[in-house]
Amino acid sequence: MRPAILLALSAAALHAQGLSYPPRMEGATDYVYKTAAGVPLKIYVFQPTTPKPPKGAPAIVFFFGGGWTNGNPAQFEQHCRHLASRGMVAITADYRVASRQGVKAVECLRDARSAIRWIRANAKMLGIDPNRLAVGGGSAGGHLAAAAALISEYNDPSDNLKISARPDALVLYNPAAVLASIPGLPDWREPAGMEQRMGVPLESISPYHHIAKGAPPTIIFHGKADTTVPYVLIEAFTRRMTESGNRCELHGYDGETHGFFNYGRGGNKAFQDTLAKTDAFLVTLGYLKP
Repeated sequence: MRPAILLALSAAALHAQGLSYPPRMEGATDYVYKTAAGVPLKIYVFQPTTPKPPKGAPAIVFFFGGGWTNGNPAQFEQHCRHLASRGMVAITADYRVASRQGVKAVECLRDARSAIRWIRANAKMLGIDPNRLAVGGGSAGGHLAAAAALISEYNDPSDNLKISARPDALVLYNPAAVLASIPGLPDWREPAGMEQRMGVPLESISPYHHIAKGAPPTIIFHGKADTTVPYVLIEAFTRRMTESGNRCELHGYDGETHGFFNYGRGGNKAFQDTLAKTDAFLVTLGYLKP
């Protein structure tokens, strides 16, 4: 039986779900996890509405989409509200993007890894189990989540590298998980333009090209009619994950395009379905109770 999905949306949250930036999310506590080039970057934390285990609750942090160019942490507000209602500490994170701070995608990845490290470093204060930290995201945010798990190269010089930035599980919504060429498959974008956008060689920041045994358990949701990130590339990512001995579940959605899973689209049918499957996946990991 699918869990009930929390759909209540406050007026402030509705505003944030649109164009308001920085977001205001009622009931969330915000913390500055890092100041980069004078810009304070925040996480927004939703505490569980159920009692926490003595050793801390499982946690999840989401990174928004927007092509590393724009976007809003409020994209995952409703995911956070539901998962907090189920007993997780649920977090949505800000990071620098091209339209606001003029950065390349590699700086987005450095910010994402900084956020994960800050959460683990402050696990006691947040009331979380640092060894049960899932990381999720959509599109470019899905890239950041997957890259944090599979690529160790790009870190902020101010980070404490003794603290792991590797997720314990991945929840990916139409992720940009393949950035460099795969023989026999179409390039996601024109390679020279993509490399300029990334700020580093494509293979060095492409999650697919760093898959190895021991990757975190992963669930992916992707529209089969997605032309922004073609479905065939995510099928290739999933195959390579499973062939490397990793758990990776791909849920494809017929006729759905990029961003199909977002709250407010199509009467929330896909939002509810993908969130229910996310919940069920976290149950299999022991992060949530059935």
